[in-house]
Amino acid sequence: MGRSSLSPRRRAYGYLSAVAGSALLVAVLVPVGSHVDIASAAMLFLLLVVTTAIVGGIGPALLAGALGAALVNFFFTEPLHTFRIHEAGDVVALVVFAMVAVMVSWVVDLAARRAAAVREAAELEAGNRLRTALLAAVGHDLRTPLATVKAVVSGLRSREVTLTEEDRRELLETADDALDRLAALVDNLLDLSRLQAGAMPVRTRPIPLDDVVAAALDELAVGSVAVSIDLPEQLPEVVADPGLLERVVVNLVANAQRHAPGPVLLTAGAVGDRVELRVVDRGPGIAVPDRDRVFVPFQRLGDSGTSGLGLGMALSRGLVEAMAGSLTLAETPGGGLTLVISLPAAPAVVAERG
Repeated sequence: MGRSSLSPRRRAYGYLSAVAGSALLVAVLVPVGSHVDIASAAMLFLLLVVTTAIVGGIGPALLAGALGAALVNFFFTEPLHTFRIHEAGDVVALVVFAMVAVMVSWVVDLAARRAAAVREAAELEAGNRLRTALLAAVGHDLRTPLATVKAVVSGLRSREVTLTEEDRRELLETADDALDRLAALVDNLLDLSRLQAGAMPVRTRPIPLDDVVAAALDELAVGSVAVSIDLPEQLPEVVADPGLLERVVVNLVANAQRHAPGPVLLTAGAVGDRVELRVVDRGPGIAVPDRDRVFVPFQRLGDSGTSGLGLGMALSRGLVEAMAGSLTLAETPGGGLTLVISLPAAPAVVAERG
């Protein structure tokens, strides 16, 4: 038998279960001993063996089996309160109980170890898939802006090419855009890693939603034609981390602008004790069977896009859920996609009376 894969704490709980469970069965069964035969007692102790095997593995289960055989013999086999056995049938029953207890312990422990091996194999496979997807994405999405910057720098340093001031400005703007894309990709990778590791600091407080939307649009530097805003004046405040929520709005609006031919609409409303912010576009939309894939890191529908690692949506959902919210997809009436951010509404503040 292989070494147990259970933690020391699990094995300790298993030994405690074997001892405490045996004592509890004796305390319950002895007062009604005249109504309990050896077969019934053996079945109950066998149940304890199975439970102990599940909790702590084979070692505690074997202890439970040994204690069960001894206690059934001492308390429920004639003559009582001795370890002698008069009836041959009782000897057979105790031997069978001991053999079954050993076999059950071994089978349950083997099943637990196989299940652990399957889980480890599944985690390893998932990790390999993630690394493969990351390498494939890095092969294009991270190398492209680096190649762009390299080409710009080489052009600026070349003495064989005469550049006008306009040419230099355009080359520098191209390099600046490429570095911005690279910085955004790296930021998303780091934030997603911190989020999955539970190391992302989240500091929520009541905040006005319109302030966050305004800050996000300032960061995007969008004009009034690119985004339409329709936020109610009496909208409740939301409980959120302002920096993280701004990051989410930036990601979602930028994503909608990449896929929508016309302006993106930002609208909001109170729904019960929550506030929903909707990012509405009139783009091609997403088929219902493909909507869950949008939130998988390193996945892009069709795998034919050339912008981004497919991290923005996954990161946005993770950030929203870290703030006790949810991010879902819905179809825009008339065609398109609507991204719905649902966050807890801040409790209403009652003004003090003078």
